[in-house]
Parts: sequence; structure tokens; C-alpha cells
Amino acid sequence: MSLDGERRARVALSFLAQPGDLVLGAALRIMSPAGLLAAITGADEDGEAVLAAQMPDAALARALPRWRDRLTEVPSTARLAVWQQSGLRIIIPGDPEWPTQLDDLGDARPLLLWLRGSADLRLTCVSSVSMVGSRAATGYGNHVAIEMAAALADHGVGVISGGAFGIDASSHRGAMAAGGDTVAVLAGGLEFGYPHGHADLFAAIIGGGVVASECPPDRGPTRPGFLIRNRIIAALSRGTVVIEAALRSGALNSARHARELCRPVMAVPGPVTSEQSAGCHELIRDYGAMCVTCAADVLEQIGLPGDSAGILRLGPATPRDALDPVTMAVLEEVPARGGRGPASIAVRAGVDLDTALRCLGVLAAAGFVERSNLGWRAKRLASSRTA
Repeated sequence: MSLDGERRARVALSFLAQPGDLVLGAALRIMSPAGLLAAITGADEDGEAVLAAQMPDAALARALPRWRDRLTEVPSTARLAVWQQSGLRIIIPGDPEWPTQLDDLGDARPLLLWLRGSADLRLTCVSSVSMVGSRAATGYGNHVAIEMAAALADHGVGVISGGAFGIDASSHRGAMAAGGDTVAVLAGGLEFGYPHGHADLFAAIIGGGVVASECPPDRGPTRPGFLIRNRIIAALSRGTVVIEAALRSGALNSARHARELCRPVMAVPGPVTSEQSAGCHELIRDYGAMCVTCAADVLEQIGLPGDSAGILRLGPATPRDALDPVTMAVLEEVPARGGRGPASIAVRAGVDLDTALRCLGVLAAAGFVERSNLGWRAKRLASSRTA
């Protein structure tokens, strides 16, 4: 793998520091990746002095020994070449494929991302939504995730999730079923491929989307790593949807990151008796998350003009839907009990008498109204008839 100085330095630093290391991020505001690596290895004592002068002594004093202890883990050129041959590629800030919205993470911005897949990560994430939720999802949650992801994909919206069991997997599958783009951000290395049971899913995503990670390719995930990874899922998209989450679910962590980034946070309501939806209800009740029930709601929240035009939000069609506005206005003034004369109906509907009589004739022929001894009245069962 041919690497320039900054790219090689970022690769090395990614093996020395844990993902999301805020001390490392602060150090990179002071000097370049290559300069920081030289200071860590001891090749540049002046660089270490610069760091010590501009950073809190305690934080740097704790971090430097930790980074230096891992210098033996930095991969060789041959090892990097093997990963390249397996289909991996690296992107760093400033690359054409780098999603610039990741810069909103500040010092927690990833050093780099390892990618595998045929899609362009930046283009996929320009119009995208993060969909997260419980790994122990119910049939209801999986159904909602698949349907919502497919509808979003139909409108050109990419779906970003974490590749886990449950809601994550259903979101990815829904997007792919509709021929859309999807991105799986893993908590471990791409060669490690956790969870192993999703090898086929990851292969399918790679075929038309992207699998991404900031972790070294052969590194397994850690328990804190899943929560740290969630900041990337939240930052890549225009908003985050939580579909089923218990009160202690990691999906709520993704929502917190989205809120801190000032991105829309949305939650799908569930049965009030379901523990798997308790976290969603808490987000809506206590944290101002928007209640969403369909893709149209999501598109409205993330502010993609025109995207929701083709998604119907109406209930089932009824015969009333075929009436023109004037005829509908006349029907609204026909009482359900007793009766009303045509002149009175005309005045109430704001039309002339001839128009009222014409509309009443149309309504009578369609079965909406009938004559009575007291005038015109609505037929009681008319509203329940099928077209």
C-alpha cells in the first residue's frame, strides 16, 4: 500500500491510540500527524517539548507512555499490502471521499477510516439517515426498520447503521431490498468482521455500499468501542432515527451524539407495554426527540426538499375523496338527523341555490344523501361504503 507521509503517520497513530482519543485529537491541532508521531517515537525531542508547552501536563503525561507502549503494533509495509489486496482502502481528512461532516466531531474526529465496498462514502452520506435500535428487536421493530429503510432508499436517501443484529441488520436489508445505498460502521476491524454471523450481510453491503471502521483491520471490538463508534454513525448522517431501544440501550448513545451535533433526533413509538420501546418513549418525552412513524416524517425532519412528495401520508381512500370541493362543502351542511331544505344548505355552504340543487342530485345518486319529510339528510352508512 503506497502511503504518503501524512497517511502513513495516521495509520501508525491509529494503532497507538484508541478510537476517539481526545488527547490525540488535541495534539493534532498543535502539530501534523507526522510531527506528532516523531514526538511519540522520540525522534523529535523538540516536538515533545512543544506538546508539553501547549497541552495540559497531566493529560499528555498519561497519554505518551500509553502510546509508546504500542509502537510494536504499528504494521509493516508488507502487512498493509496484504490488507490492500483484500480490498481495503484508507481515507483521511482532505481526501475526495472523506465525509466533511465528520469534522464536526472536533478532537474526537477519526484519524482515518478503513473502507471496503463499491460505493463512494462521501456521496452516499450526503443525503442519509442513521437508523439504530435494539439488537434484541421484536417482529414489530424489524418490520418498521425494513419498511422505513426501503421507503427512504426509494427516495434516494442512504441508510447508515452499525451492522449489528436486530434493527441495524433490518435497516441495512431494507435499504438494499429497495436498491438503495447503505453504510455499515463497525466497532471492530474490517478483517475481524464482527459480528461473525453477519458475514453474508457484510458481503452484500460491500457489493453496493460501504463497510467502514476507524479500527485497525484485525482488531476486535471492545465493549466501550461500540459506544465510541456511535459518534461516527451519528455524524455521518443528517439525522438519527431510533427504532426500539430499551432504557439502557446503546442506541440511546447514538441519539445523544446526534443531539450534541445538533442533528435531528427521531424516535419511533412502540407499544407502551414493550420494554424494547421504553427508550424511544423516553427520548420523545424527556429529550425532545421527534415522534416519527413513516419515511415521510423522517424526510420532513432532515429537511430534504421534495423528497417526501411521493410518499402518501393519507389513510385508506374513501368515496368522499372523489368529491370536488364544492360538492364536499354542500355535503358537510347536510345534517345526519332530521333534515334541511336546499335553500338553507346553499346559504350554509356558501353557494347559490342552483349549485346546491345540482350537488344534492350528485350526492343522492352516489348514495351520500336522501330526501326526508324535513328536507335533505345524510345517509347514515354512506361514509362506510367502499368505492
